[in-house]
Amino acid sequence: MCTFSEKNLQEQSIFVVDDELVNLKLLEKTLRSAGYTNLVLISDPHQVLPAYQAHNPSLILLDLNMPGFDGYQIMEQLGNLNDPMLPPIVILTAQNQQEYLLRALDAGARDFVSKPFDRRELLMRVRNFLDAHLAHRLVHDQKNHLEMLVGKRTQELQETRLEIIRRLGHAAEYRDEETGSHIIRMSKMCALLADKAGWPKEQCDLILQASPMHDIGKIGIPDAILLKPGKLDPQEWQTMKAHAEIGGRLLEGNDNELMVMAREIAINHHEKWDGSGYPSGLEGENIPLSGRIAALADVFDALTSARPYKKAWPIADAVQLIRESRGKHFDPELVDLFLDDVDSFAKIKNTYQD
Repeated sequence: MCTFSEKNLQEQSIFVVDDELVNLKLLEKTLRSAGYTNLVLISDPHQVLPAYQAHNPSLILLDLNMPGFDGYQIMEQLGNLNDPMLPPIVILTAQNQQEYLLRALDAGARDFVSKPFDRRELLMRVRNFLDAHLAHRLVHDQKNHLEMLVGKRTQELQETRLEIIRRLGHAAEYRDEETGSHIIRMSKMCALLADKAGWPKEQCDLILQASPMHDIGKIGIPDAILLKPGKLDPQEWQTMKAHAEIGGRLLEGNDNELMVMAREIAINHHEKWDGSGYPSGLEGENIPLSGRIAALADVFDALTSARPYKKAWPIADAVQLIRESRGKHFDPELVDLFLDDVDSFAKIKNTYQD
């Protein structure tokens, strides 16, 4: 029983491919008598592919034995298109030997009708295959539409999450009397350094979005310590250093890759290559690479930025300190990548001013 109306089926494009004009005329008369009006008659098998790309048929009635370019070659040619909506192919053939029919089915044919064909049998197969193909197309279109809606919603959720991340990053920086431009510069420097370290684009984008939360733990530091204009005493310094662990706790409990990297950076960006950093005293490659990248980018921008308690260092002086800290504070390979292209990092610094 048909799912679609007869009128809907009769409007579908049907290819009839046969090198014998008599057969084409007979098939045309048979199909038109049943109400099918959108027929494409092809006597030259070489024209099937161009016609297919122009007309998007819903069914192909195909002769097997044609000189120079037979039905098997046509099916191979169509199969190479990798079209997920390739219409059913029904073979019209006088060859009744099993080997020919099996070969045709293996090549992509869905069914066959023997010549001379029975009119009722042919029309029944045409109707059923058109009905099945339209159902397949409907499911395919619905699937694509659903995927589009899911993709759009996923993008909206991602953008919302990133906006929350940016605002959390800004909140931490403003408490520390730093500027929103710092997290923009620092995150872009992280992405640039990650790219130079050979990270794929997706991971570079990830660190760009995750690194703004590197100091989120400062939300948990008392103002008396966080905003103290003078030098911190040892006890105050211990409290200040706790912001890395606080940041790690704030960001834990979510296995989303963005949050995982954000936590990794928050808790590790004050670790040092020689093991003298905090909070865990990790050394060398035991420090996650994202933390090592963030450490260098954060220090370079902090040194070259003015704060109420200090003047901005000249870029040359900041570069010299990073050079001297190679293998001590910073990953030596990352320092080399940084030194090879200081101008690109300075450009970020100059582009996103406070």
